[in-house]
Amino acid sequence: MPQQAAAHGTSTIRGARHPVRSWSYRVIERAHVIGSGRVGSAITARLSERGVAVAEDDPDVVLLCVPDTAIADTSRCLAPGRGWVGHVSGATPLAALDPHERRFSLHPLQTFDRSGSPAQLDGVWAAITGETAGALAVARELAETLGLRPFELADDDRTLYHAGAVFASNYLVTLQRAAVRLGVPAEGLVPLMRGTIEHGFELTGPIARGDWATVEAHKRAIQAKHPELEQLYETLAEATAAIA
Repeated sequence: MPQQAAAHGTSTIRGARHPVRSWSYRVIERAHVIGSGRVGSAITARLSERGVAVAEDDPDVVLLCVPDTAIADTSRCLAPGRGWVGHVSGATPLAALDPHERRFSLHPLQTFDRSGSPAQLDGVWAAITGETAGALAVARELAETLGLRPFELADDDRTLYHAGAVFASNYLVTLQRAAVRLGVPAEGLVPLMRGTIEHGFELTGPIARGDWATVEAHKRAIQAKHPELEQLYETLAEATAAIA
């Protein structure tokens, strides 16, 4: 088999311990995860759970689970090896992994708590980016091993994609804080938000009904009691009327 593979060109994983016949065969047997924060700890636990050896020596994949600002420096400190090098950042381009050419990115589209539970990865979508078919194949295999649902994302689109994720996740926290400040019970917001999701994000409320008198009443009340939220409400009302 090795002779046949050589006759047909260079293998996608050069120097691997096992011959690569097709991507239906498992390529990732050893992984080195750098970083033990919210994402890194969950990924490490899932890899171990799925039978992938998590070790520093001769890994098939080195995965950087470090803050975005530390990716480039961490990458430069890695000695060149046969393994692929990847990061889990949503916005950081692949160029941050220089000087490594065998590189990819895998970004789980999820928030993580500090428990390190691998269950947080179950069924989550993940953006994978690579400059070659081989890089995408490695990223896809890793994503599926982790229990993720991979989709391809061009490197040039990463920043805009991540901005969209911030809208849906980080700014949801801002909206919750604003609603609580205006008098809505925090516990009561959970079923309200969940209902919005479960009902397919169908717009309801005064803007959907064209009830601008109520919207103006909201603005007057906010201006009187919580003027720090007036601009936020007005901006969201205008955006909702335009795109929702």
